[in-house]
Amino acid sequence: MNILTATKRSKTDKLAFIRNNGMIPAVVYGAQVENTLVSVLSIDFVKILKIAGETSTIVLDITSTGEKASPEVKVSASKKVDVLIHEVQVDPVKGQPIHVDFLAIDMNKPVEVTIPLEFTGLAKAEKDGLGTLVKVLYEIDIEALPKDLPHNIQVDVTGIITLEDKIHVSDIKLPKGVTLVTDGDEVVALVAAVKEEVEEVAPVDLSAIEVEKKGKKDEEGGEEKETPKAE
Repeated sequence: MNILTATKRSKTDKLAFIRNNGMIPAVVYGAQVENTLVSVLSIDFVKILKIAGETSTIVLDITSTGEKASPEVKVSASKKVDVLIHEVQVDPVKGQPIHVDFLAIDMNKPVEVTIPLEFTGLAKAEKDGLGTLVKVLYEIDIEALPKDLPHNIQVDVTGIITLEDKIHVSDIKLPKGVTLVTDGDEVVALVAAVKEEVEEVAPVDLSAIEVEKKGKKDEEGGEEKETPKAE
């Protein structure tokens, strides 16, 4: 089980201050949860992202700080929510996450997500030198219960034997409990023929050559011959 601790924050908290303290500002929204502003430890989030990606469920343990309750009222110090990493904003220069959207989900209801494709094997058409493998799609949309969501879906390309062969979305073997959402007729991969590069030779200007030859002849014919001196 992937568990990530999050701390509630307020709208008045400075985002720069949060990031400078090794945290990432985030928001939680979705099923049975009010929009909640939180922050997560950057190191922990990066680890979870590598393991779960945006397709595996995470238990977000949301803790509250600085809240006081009267003796008559008991306030829970933490709340556990099942979520997916819905969107990650990354610093374009440093390449580090700077904001995260967590989508709260109902574990008993199917969700629609985008799953990355992992290509395996070597296409026979490419192995035989007929062309180069072209990956048309890198992800597809599926629907499944959160517990059945795969981390990725493998596509075996060894079945591409000729240049006419193509792998369509409908050819992909889906895990049990997973339903395809993307149009099954869409092409996933194929082998494209290698184009031979022909070196272009500049056309010869025959008229220029003739003019050059004629000029040389005229020059030779116009040379003055030295008259022998009488002794």
